[in-house]
Amino acid sequence: MDEFTAGHLEAIRKAAERIAARVRRTPALPGSDLAPQLVLKPELLQPTGSFKVRGAFNAVLSLLEHDRQPAGVIAVSSGNHGQAVALAARTTGLACVVVMPADSNPIKMAAVRALGAEVISEGITGANREQRVLEIRAETGLTLVHPFDSWDVIHGQGTIGLELVDDVPDLGMLVTPVGGGGLISGCALAIKALRPEVQVVGVEPELAGDAAASKRSGRHESLPGAPATIADGLRSLSIGERGFEVIVGRGLVDQIVTVTEAEIEAATLTAWTRLHLAVEPSGAVPLAAFLTGRLPRPAAGRTVLVLSGGNADPALIARLMARPAVPISDAPLT
Repeated sequence: MDEFTAGHLEAIRKAAERIAARVRRTPALPGSDLAPQLVLKPELLQPTGSFKVRGAFNAVLSLLEHDRQPAGVIAVSSGNHGQAVALAARTTGLACVVVMPADSNPIKMAAVRALGAEVISEGITGANREQRVLEIRAETGLTLVHPFDSWDVIHGQGTIGLELVDDVPDLGMLVTPVGGGGLISGCALAIKALRPEVQVVGVEPELAGDAAASKRSGRHESLPGAPATIADGLRSLSIGERGFEVIVGRGLVDQIVTVTEAEIEAATLTAWTRLHLAVEPSGAVPLAAFLTGRLPRPAAGRTVLVLSGGNADPALIARLMARPAVPISDAPLT
């Protein structure tokens, strides 16, 4: 284990201790409905319905350890991160502002407000949201809790990796969604430090394939504009600088694959109807890669899919449910 990985592993272990009373240790569920070697990590069971609470609580609690009287926190989000930061702020008595694109999932936007945060959405788009949050931070003096390009956030997300190393002794491959790269970076740091033989694979929509492009080229690639993917939590224009270092620079992520919109929809429907898990499209992309045979074959052990969230738009789910049922055969681990 090199110094870089060892240092981040220690920070992830501290994060696990820091947030233990605030988040849930989600189970490692056998996915034998689909394949005997499949395991599901349902982060949709977290408070606010996604893994984002791990990083949000670690960032907010770390802030309070260093600044007893911060002015408050500000976040930029399509929904899940905003809810997580709003909950962490409310729990610790901090003011919270969340900048959200005007076309964000209305269910997620309402949930952020219900948790006590002020939502700023007028004139906010997927393309300008990063710039606007920096401008508002400068005006207000609030501390930015970035959705993915923050070591505190990445270390919080990495606690998923620690849990899986403990709960799945024969772990062979970990598969996570990729948006801004915080989730897969944290998991990769934890798992490669403790079990370097385990494959770490990311999945993103074809319409938002910047991470896959970065992995191929070795350069930090960005999308030209906000992608129109159904996976609204994966619409980042590029992975963060810290994520790029972990994924590409250090090579701690083995592969990133992409899936189509139709495949994401089919996987979401499969999660609801066959696995009986209320997964949102962003959380279903690992399942989409599994069902379509896009994943590499693990050298040994079981494959874990991180189902990252469950804050789905009810209208979307109703549309998917209205489709004629299509039998789904067992997908091979190839």
